[in-house]
Amino acid sequence: MSNHNISLDVNGCLVEASVEPRQSLADFLRENLALTGTHLGCEHGICGACTVFINGVPARSCIARAVSCEGDEIKTIEGFVDDPWMEAIREKFSSEHALQCGFCTPGMLVTAYDITKRIPDADEARIRVELAGNLCRCTGYKGIVNAIKGVLKDQKDVS
Repeated sequence: MSNHNISLDVNGCLVEASVEPRQSLADFLRENLALTGTHLGCEHGICGACTVFINGVPARSCIARAVSCEGDEIKTIEGFVDDPWMEAIREKFSSEHALQCGFCTPGMLVTAYDITKRIPDADEARIRVELAGNLCRCTGYKGIVNAIKGVLKDQKDVS
């Protein structure tokens, strides 16, 4: 199979590359761009460790093909470095002890960002439903859920 030329926006930077048709977006990010914050767990789209934003929507980068992202805007965990909303999420994850081994953390943070932006009135049950696609083997989810609830509460208090 011959390579395909692609052009996409990754974390605000134009990236042009030649990729194999079957290369996953996750592999492209990690191997071609050295963005190793995108973790690979199951490689079947089940665990959520590879969650990134594609055109503003959370997606599993392990099952997305890099060639299918031609012209798309990709935001990885590294793209949130100076984002104050993500900083608030990180602080809550830390204070609620929602971080243990760290393997699921990038995908959890990206998902938490989506939940807190998209569903500002989410209750615990809704948060748990939204997190259903992100697996964590260490925390039991209590700290993660509490962190997301805390961010939502803080945002309501500011409003």
